[in-house]
Amino acid sequence: MALKIDLRAFTPEDEQAVLDLFAACEDWFVAATGQPSGPGDVQSMYYALPPGCAPEQKRLLLIEAGGEVIGLVDAVLGHPDPETCAVGCCLLAPRWRRRGIGGAVAASLLSAAPDVRRITATLAPGWAPGAAFLRATGFRIAATPGVSVGDRNTGPAEQAALRAELDVRSFRAADRGVVVARTGVSGPTAY
Repeated sequence: MALKIDLRAFTPEDEQAVLDLFAACEDWFVAATGQPSGPGDVQSMYYALPPGCAPEQKRLLLIEAGGEVIGLVDAVLGHPDPETCAVGCCLLAPRWRRRGIGGAVAASLLSAAPDVRRITATLAPGWAPGAAFLRATGFRIAATPGVSVGDRNTGPAEQAALRAELDVRSFRAADRGVVVARTGVSGPTAY
């Protein structure tokens, strides 16, 4: 039987569920920022934009299973050019990782945005689960760090991120029986 997940837009009412997700993903926060998640991280993610981007380019999407928020995607459409989508974060709660959800979500988003030709992503140095996912889906990861974190304050032990890039023609998603329903959002402009 296929695992069914929902992908929907983040709303202000979701703040506590996202804070709970962030607490569950402390391993990622420590790898990415050098410290656990804090109370301002939801607002920081909501407002953080790469230089030169407009707020309407930002997409925060939640991944749910059975009504439970299990993940989040933070993306900016049209950055740094109209055919590119910059992904700042694709986060899954630890107990939901390695089930094909990330690849299924990526495939669903790509099918809804046919004008996207390239995806860029950032990767915390040493974050092995993220590196494995990016490589498995076809991303090329830079060998040296140097990407800024965007429009937010950095943590005291935070290192510059690695840049990863995907030509969408190289995208690979293993079919592991995950069905993604895009709830409350439709069409390519929704992402």
